[in-house]
Amino acid sequence: MTVIELIEAGAQQLADAGVVFGHGTTNAFDEAAWLVLWKLGLPLDDFDSVANQPVAQADRAQVATLFEARIATRQPAAYLTNEAWLQGVPFYVDQRAIVPRSFIAELLVHPELGGNLDAWLGEHTRRVLDLCTGNGSLAVLAALVWPEVTVDGADLSADALAVARINVDRHHLQDRITLMQSDGLTSVKGPYDLILCNPPYVNARSMAALPAEYRAEPALALAGGDDGMDFIRRLLREAPAHMSERAVLVLEIGNEREHFEAAFPRLEVVWLDTSAGEDQVLLVTREALAHTFPP
Repeated sequence: MTVIELIEAGAQQLADAGVVFGHGTTNAFDEAAWLVLWKLGLPLDDFDSVANQPVAQADRAQVATLFEARIATRQPAAYLTNEAWLQGVPFYVDQRAIVPRSFIAELLVHPELGGNLDAWLGEHTRRVLDLCTGNGSLAVLAALVWPEVTVDGADLSADALAVARINVDRHHLQDRITLMQSDGLTSVKGPYDLILCNPPYVNARSMAALPAEYRAEPALALAGGDDGMDFIRRLLREAPAHMSERAVLVLEIGNEREHFEAAFPRLEVVWLDTSAGEDQVLLVTREALAHTFPP
């Protein structure tokens, strides 16, 4: 059996079992390829060169065990491999933090998209906060993309911060990224010129309907209350006091635009285009926040 045959067989297994994707892959074939290539120690970015490579019986047995675990536990593949990739950058992950998949990452690595994120930044952009940092992936990407900035990564979860520490150290960014435990903005050390935030925003009805793969992640990082806006309400009120004069906040809200606009009908925001459309990530200036939420 070759690598491609093993992948095709695995993809059929995953499809037949009805597993759910969305933690780095969107379909059975891509997930099967990830699991097979990872287990065999083959390059994830050069599939064509290994597709017809034969696989020994012992290796096939190990791959079979991995697929059985994926199906039986309904754990996201990233938890089984302890690795997730975001915009081509590898990150360690385990059950202490959600699997990184923020669309904000696209805007960091490809600033020409989304209405050109760089247009809102400049020489004044020196201090960045990644709030709800999780495994630290956005903090790491920001530091890699902008070598002149310093980054704070904040999260309420001590477990998530332990995972973030692994990733900051893995990418040798200890001198530029500071991790801190903070309930929202309570303990951060502003003012910041840019705040990135992928907060808990899933509304209660959606939380109740989540498939097992998503329920395997920490609920603290997902659940946003009845309308998904509990954390965001507090964040937007408190943010201006932690932002420099020309600062902006880039906020991911997933599929909650309707709830966001109902909660903040008078707040002027800019919707940023991502691969998922124009309703997943928004940008708001300090000026707009201060106008809507005066001290």
